[in-house]
Amino acid sequence: MPFQFPLAAVLLVRENAEKREERALKKIQLEIAHASRQVEDLNAEIANAHQAREEAMQHLIPAFELHDYLRRSQAAEEEKKTLLHRLQILGHESERQMKKYQAARRDREALTDMLEKQKEAYEHELARNQQKQLDDLFMARRHRS
Repeated sequence: MPFQFPLAAVLLVRENAEKREERALKKIQLEIAHASRQVEDLNAEIANAHQAREEAMQHLIPAFELHDYLRRSQAAEEEKKTLLHRLQILGHESERQMKKYQAARRDREALTDMLEKQKEAYEHELARNQQKQLDDLFMARRHRS
């Protein structure tokens, strides 16, 4: 009779829960990476706007152009502030999701360990029974001769 784990269905549920929590964590991490790239792009845009404004101030240009550089820089700063706030929220979500994932992983690992121990005990018992059969067969042949 082959080995059967009585909690196989529960293990499958736990594996699926772990995978679901891992996907959710990866999604949050992807959002964090995307927002971080956007912040880096905004930093570059702000630096370029400041540099362009400084260069423009070296020449005679209309005031509305200087104001436009300032407006672009301020808009980028506001967007950056919003993204940094979003990154902070995502960081907290990531921590919470990491805890959920770790709990799901521990639950799955506990059942996996139980499966491995029961399978090992089954195989040990099977080997013992096979050895006993061989011993009995050997003893029966020995008594015949």
